[in-house]
Amino acid sequence: MAGPIRHPIPLDSLTDYLRKHIPEISLPLTIQQFSYGQSNPTYLLTSSNTGEKYVLRKKPPGKLLSKTAHQVEREYKVLKALSEAAQDLPVPKVYCLCEEADVVGSAFYIMEFLGGRIFEDPALPGVTPEERAVMWKSAIMTLARLHKIRPEGHAALKSFGKPSGFYGRQVRTLTTIEAAQALTKDVETGVEVGKIPRFDDAMKFFSTTQPKDRSTVIHGDYKVDNLVFHKTEPRVIGILDWELSTIGHPLSDVSNLLSPYQRALETGASLMSGETKAFLPRATPGLPSRQQVINWYGEASGWNILPSEMYWGDAFGFCRNSVIAQGITARAARRQASSAKAGAYAEQSPGLVALAWKYASS
Repeated sequence: MAGPIRHPIPLDSLTDYLRKHIPEISLPLTIQQFSYGQSNPTYLLTSSNTGEKYVLRKKPPGKLLSKTAHQVEREYKVLKALSEAAQDLPVPKVYCLCEEADVVGSAFYIMEFLGGRIFEDPALPGVTPEERAVMWKSAIMTLARLHKIRPEGHAALKSFGKPSGFYGRQVRTLTTIEAAQALTKDVETGVEVGKIPRFDDAMKFFSTTQPKDRSTVIHGDYKVDNLVFHKTEPRVIGILDWELSTIGHPLSDVSNLLSPYQRALETGASLMSGETKAFLPRATPGLPSRQQVINWYGEASGWNILPSEMYWGDAFGFCRNSVIAQGITARAARRQASSAKAGAYAEQSPGLVALAWKYASS
């Protein structure tokens, strides 16, 4: 999944930095860029001497639209803290964080490369029905393991967020981000990205109607394509892309992981990541039902999610994803999009908010 470089990196400058600060990485290196990664450009570093592989994650080039996005510093710090707080949680080892923009043009960190399988399609094509069921169970059980970590018991994790009021803060943050992204103009045409229809009304609704407050360490964007599975075994060996991690409501992660089930029921089921009707009941052999996944989570986490809570989480998740899609559109307009597939997201925001209203009224 690594290939041509779309955002160049000054190799000489990076090499000098690594020689001074990370002697365990054998030089020289070759660099390729991963095709995935909507937010932060992500690169594969390979030692020409040893063949060892590493991953570099950096902020996009140029002036950024949002101060709350692209937080590679946050990713590094939460990965380091989690590796110390939970030995059984599959997170990659991190080597360094460089906040000096003059090295590669923006802040970056380096972590270990996990040699496994990454599936862009959450239906997990190419595996047996038996493996598919076990892999989905591994995904939700791994999430439950994360949610059982108590941040108050670890100083480094405790500083990642406030112990209550997560969804209220989310409403305020998403409102601010959506407004800023809407004003973004295409660098060639000068046309604004524009506001998402009915988004402000949706945020007013979510600010006044919320599920019972809960608090734990959350990933922030937990989904199948942010997981690394073992090369041959049906189990998760790594969780990637932690820039949105915080102290928050666990419902956010659960609804994000389960969103393909809901989108498959709607017209235009390819919203956000290209999945098909594979998540319709009995459409894919071995794929567990949505309720089965929720039950597994409840057994492992000790929290049985009420249907009303799940519907609310689904609705809010659709609105949140509408802002993510709008952000990809805005970065594409500024020629800052890091994914090779950024253009496919441009028209999805209105449809996602429409789905949010549907589930909010359920």
